[in-house]
Amino acid sequence: MERLSVGADGTTKAPRSAVWALVADANAYPVWGPWNAGGYEPAGTGPSQPGMRQWFRYGRRTTSHERILEIDDGRRVVYTVERGIPVKDYRAEIVLRDTDDGGTHVSWRAEWDRTFLGRIVLRKLRVVYPEILGCLMHAADAKATVD
Repeated sequence: MERLSVGADGTTKAPRSAVWALVADANAYPVWGPWNAGGYEPAGTGPSQPGMRQWFRYGRRTTSHERILEIDDGRRVVYTVERGIPVKDYRAEIVLRDTDDGGTHVSWRAEWDRTFLGRIVLRKLRVVYPEILGCLMHAADAKATVD
């Protein structure tokens, strides 16, 4: 089946460890990102590890429930959406790479099966992914200034 995809890239002056601290903790996402709430299932667990489940509420109606598939500590996380948004076989990857000036380049990509509802989700995520990356870059830059 043909796949749909969306992604965003950004670069921050913050070191990879600072960006990873934001990306690897589902409890922190509502602090730095566009989510109203988020965390782990069960509550109180974390940081992210393969097999763990996390959730994020975006807006008033959408709560995405995800499962961590892979972690390359400090560099990469892969996850899937299990429920909450109408997509089939959703797989996302966040990759952090050092830049020559001591900062971090972030690539956040997702793909899922091409279905009618998946095409509707694509329209929204084309807006949301750059918003998420912008929030992450802003939070990482602020963290780099403080640290």
